[in-house]
Amino acid sequence: MTRLLSRLAALCFGLFVLQAEARVEVEAVQHPTIGRMLVAKVSEEIAPGDYDALMKGVLGNPGNFARKVLMLDSIGGSVPEAIRMGRLVRETGFDTLVPSTGLCQGTCVYLLAAGRNKAVRGSVGLHRPYYAHGDASRDAALYQGVRYNALAYFREMGIPDSLLDDMQRIDPRQMRVLDPKDLARYRLISGK
Repeated sequence: MTRLLSRLAALCFGLFVLQAEARVEVEAVQHPTIGRMLVAKVSEEIAPGDYDALMKGVLGNPGNFARKVLMLDSIGGSVPEAIRMGRLVRETGFDTLVPSTGLCQGTCVYLLAAGRNKAVRGSVGLHRPYYAHGDASRDAALYQGVRYNALAYFREMGIPDSLLDDMQRIDPRQMRVLDPKDLARYRLISGK
């Protein structure tokens, strides 16, 4: 499985290397050995509207796929948007991958956690979310009625409470890069 994910990462990276300006991209591809795949990529900052872009991409590519892979290269961003996107990722059966050239930090971890299978080749970093006004009032107004409790979300995804506890201990201006043991302990990588 590790070799397969590495090959997938190389294929997916090649598909998106020239399209770096978009935050959310979804494309159906034909892999020579796997078959038809749906590949999505989330890059840059997670922001309002990204859920809609991901949903549009998924709905715009109907049919059966041998594999669905979400590639992550994001600096994080909006917690509520990441939670909405993560639930969509889980419901639609995507695997998540941080390729060797990728970075998944802050709220990007919410997307990584949503994968049916998870693989990390790049860096994953934790910190407490940053709120420009000291609280989540702006996000709360934008996402009225949407469930975005971080603890409940991670529990839905089968992630231990300790991940959120540890995230909350790290200042938003700091970063803790996770090693393979951390990734396994937090269940952010699938077993071999």
